[in-house]
Amino acid sequence: MNGELSPRMKVVVYGLMSVLLIPFVFPTWWMVTSSIKPISDIFAFPPEIVPSRLDLSTYAKVFELQPFAQQYWNSAYIAAVVTVGTMLFSSMAGYAFARIRFPFANTLFMIVLLGLLIPSEVTIVPLFRIFLSWGMVNTHWPLILVPIFGAPSVFATFVMRQYFIALPVELEEAARVDGLGRFKIFRTIALPLARPALGAVGIFTFLHSWNLYLEPIVFLSSPEKFTLPQALTQFTDAYGGAMWNIQLAAATMTAIPVLIVFIVAQKQFIEGLAHTGLKG
Repeated sequence: MNGELSPRMKVVVYGLMSVLLIPFVFPTWWMVTSSIKPISDIFAFPPEIVPSRLDLSTYAKVFELQPFAQQYWNSAYIAAVVTVGTMLFSSMAGYAFARIRFPFANTLFMIVLLGLLIPSEVTIVPLFRIFLSWGMVNTHWPLILVPIFGAPSVFATFVMRQYFIALPVELEEAARVDGLGRFKIFRTIALPLARPALGAVGIFTFLHSWNLYLEPIVFLSSPEKFTLPQALTQFTDAYGGAMWNIQLAAATMTAIPVLIVFIVAQKQFIEGLAHTGLKG
């Protein structure tokens, strides 16, 4: 036995996987196809798998009804800044907890982990009052500072710490013998080896920032400063009803960066998660 499946078993396995894939693929297909249907065809029963009529004007109307290009840019640059900032600070914090011995290190790390247990809804009012006193309400600063320095970065710090613990200490000891300082060891040895973990942190952070909804509706009030999740709720008619085909067109464009980021970094994402549990 060489462990390979017979042709008949391959057909069975691939057929079963194709069936199991339907619940995950069909909603995305329905979203994309419904975005180019006339609104009267979206809720037709049985649903049309392939649209019989196309209405491509919905994508143009997305930009006519809202400053969607500006809102798209808002989400893109905020997600990019938050991702880079979180990767930078969480990698330094994770390395410090993994390698530097200082008093009450484990106790402090447990206190940091408590941030995972605090829902964002609990802290949103105090944060609003703080940023209001700083004159940062209706700006993008809260959407940048809170994820980088607040509870959302706790999981990233945990992932980086676990990965650095799994790295061989002998690499750093050899570098220390050669005269390298702590920061240079981190920058030239530990950080390059931690690319899989950084990839995982980057994907998690980007998705979290890109999909952030509660904080934007609390801190932002001007349409030109909205991010995409908040902007998607604004496509309504004169009676407050949802303009479904236009909303789905905007949602389709919103989902594209998420798919691109995951496809590009999926290898690092899987490797990063695989290494976080090697040592405690």
